[in-house]
Amino acid sequence: MEILIVLLFAVIITLFAGIKIVPQGEEWVVERLGKYRKTLNPGLNIIIPYMDTIRQKVSTRDIILDIPQQEVITKDNAVILTNAIAFVRVTNPRDAVYGIEDFKRAIQNLIMTTLRSIIGEMKLDEALSNRDLIKARLKDQIIDDAADWGVTVKSVEIQDITPSGSMQDAMEQQAAAERERRAVETRAEGTKNAMILESQGKLEAARLEATAQVALSEASAQAIKNVSEAIEDKELPTMFLLGDRYINTLEKMTMSPNSKFVVYPADLQGAIKGMLGSVLKK
Repeated sequence: MEILIVLLFAVIITLFAGIKIVPQGEEWVVERLGKYRKTLNPGLNIIIPYMDTIRQKVSTRDIILDIPQQEVITKDNAVILTNAIAFVRVTNPRDAVYGIEDFKRAIQNLIMTTLRSIIGEMKLDEALSNRDLIKARLKDQIIDDAADWGVTVKSVEIQDITPSGSMQDAMEQQAAAERERRAVETRAEGTKNAMILESQGKLEAARLEATAQVALSEASAQAIKNVSEAIEDKELPTMFLLGDRYINTLEKMTMSPNSKFVVYPADLQGAIKGMLGSVLKK
């Protein structure tokens, strides 16, 4: 009787050992006597007890892989800090278990090395402004290797790309120098424009002065002509006008605060007598 109870208990344990219920979102890899046998899908599954064993339970949900921050040297020898995050899913549990020892760590290292290679081909400005391009190239280059491990790369996001502390200081100094250069150029441009305007003003003033002198000369010539025609004398009108201009010039010199002396002709009385004598003869 006791033997039957023991046998019945062993049969019950054996039956329970052969029944496997796989939860949704997982697939179980089964080995028989150390060799891959099959993959159990979610739901009720039957295996042979004591011969079949569960090698590994694999999650088929999306897996989030955090890619640690690392220093990367760009094409123009700038040091930047970058990190990323990857979303992957196991689509072939058998390859994920037998294709590589640890597919998570393998994908993390693959992304890190590929990211260094991609950014190393870019200059600093390109790396900072082409995040989408880096993400697309990164996914294209790792997708085939990940597929060999039974993993599908759904997305790779670049979380941060920033220059290192020393690079930020250098960039700030460069930006300050650039602003100072622009300010100097602006001041120089303003000075140049002011000098051009001043020169143009002086040129225009000289032209007007020349025009005025020509007009004054023409007016003087016309005045001499009119006086000559009125008194029928060629010499006296000229002497009169010259004397008038001389007297006007002397007046201006005496009115100037810087004038120290006044120049009179050596024979002023003779000149006046000559002019009066000519008038009396007429």
